[in-house]
Amino acid sequence: MAARIRKGDTVVVITGADKGKRGEVLRVLPKDDRAVVKGVKIAKKHTKPQGMNKPGGIVEQEATIHLSNVMLVDPKTDKPTRVGFRVLEDGRKVRVSKPGGAVIEG
Repeated sequence: MAARIRKGDTVVVITGADKGKRGEVLRVLPKDDRAVVKGVKIAKKHTKPQGMNKPGGIVEQEATIHLSNVMLVDPKTDKPTRVGFRVLEDGRKVRVSKPGGAVIEG
């Protein structure tokens, strides 16, 4: 599957408990079709003490979310959009917004 969503993109959650939330993609796991989005799907992780400088406790961090549950936000219209691909005259393959056909940089 092509990289419709990449690190640094702004996405909106379209389904699930965090529906409607927006965030920046911190990491993409293409083999698992999952992504880590800032501020979305916060999970509590129980950690053991790691010596004197790292005490144990409960840490909140982002868990992965399936790529089918997020939608890319078009930077021009600031609305969720489906993503297509186009090959330009110079041979580059770029992502394009489906409704308007505008090239998505990044």
